[in-house]
Amino acid sequence: MKVDGLRIALFSGNYNYVKDGANQALNKLVEYLERHGATVRVYSPTSDTPAFAPAGTLISVPSISLPRRKEYRLALGLPRHIRDDILAFEPNIFHLSAPDLLGNRALALAEKMQVPAVASVHTRFEAYLRYYHLGWLEGALQVYFRNFYRRCQQIYAPSDSMAEVLEAERMSDDIRIWGRGIDTEVYTPARRDLGWRRSLGIDDGDVVITFVGRLVLEKGLDVFTDVCRKLEQRNIAHKVLVIGDGPEREWFGRNLPKAIFTGFLNGENLARAYASGDVFLNPSQTETFGNVTLEAMASGLPTVCTQSTGSSSLVVNGETGFLSAPDDLDGMVNNMALLIESAAMRQEFGMAARQASLGRGWDQILNSLTQNYLSAIGSAERKHQVSKRQRQDYVPGQ
Repeated sequence: MKVDGLRIALFSGNYNYVKDGANQALNKLVEYLERHGATVRVYSPTSDTPAFAPAGTLISVPSISLPRRKEYRLALGLPRHIRDDILAFEPNIFHLSAPDLLGNRALALAEKMQVPAVASVHTRFEAYLRYYHLGWLEGALQVYFRNFYRRCQQIYAPSDSMAEVLEAERMSDDIRIWGRGIDTEVYTPARRDLGWRRSLGIDDGDVVITFVGRLVLEKGLDVFTDVCRKLEQRNIAHKVLVIGDGPEREWFGRNLPKAIFTGFLNGENLARAYASGDVFLNPSQTETFGNVTLEAMASGLPTVCTQSTGSSSLVVNGETGFLSAPDDLDGMVNNMALLIESAAMRQEFGMAARQASLGRGWDQILNSLTQNYLSAIGSAERKHQVSKRQRQDYVPGQ
């Protein structure tokens, strides 16, 4: 089979109604697959006000909004009309992007249809629990995840560090890397704009600490705030630029009253904002890859991150930025202070970060994933042929 013979049923908990790194990768994938002749149908909850237009054919599945996070929706499984749509489509592979109710029901349907299912890991759900005082559920969740992922032919981790976690947790015997690409012509130091900085009240000599992402607790907003406060207490001059929005916007603004908030930015406006910063701080412990970190690196910014999945695979400690242990607040503050106080170090690390981001083209990465699809289908077909021969060779009573 070739790529143009692929018929992929893709299942997502959030394909386009709230923009995040995971669905940006999924939309890139669908655009690539269709450009190369594959046929894709995407099944996901939708909203009346999506964050962006979806790539491919999107089928809305019934869903409800989450109680404490109303911007997110929970799919209610696969009702009959959705199952009928999938059966009529006749996919030759299922791609599950979350182990939620939708993913679980889709996996059961794939097994019934004898179609191979693969899964991509985008989120550290177990890490999220700690931010919502639900850490006691972590053990049960791990058991559920293991049962889900081990029923899939392959699972895809976005980084080597995340793959190591999945292997240690025995989530699958076939873990492969589906990395993330970056358009280094969009994200580039050349977009640095001092005039834009001045329009925000930032002087040319000010050192800007940049945060990019949804303003939610699990992005490490508390740690980001503590780092900035400690820098202030040590009289280390800086300005804070926050790019993004979310339910914790009011809390973040209250705790960082001097910060400059731009709200959500996209495209060239986002790329300009990255390049116009000086140091990128990402304290999140829930990333599986860290798209924002890679975008900052491509923009020529040194990065300071927690030593966790995703960041550990991107940042070269002491060369492109610094990695700090998740519980080492003082270490993170010291690393930030080094970069703020040394323009030469910022330039050296920023150039190295830019160089490290090159060569991560999307087409090469997505071609590799497509070959994994073909491998999963081929493996499933061989197993079916062996099983069929065994049934044919079986003689009752012998």
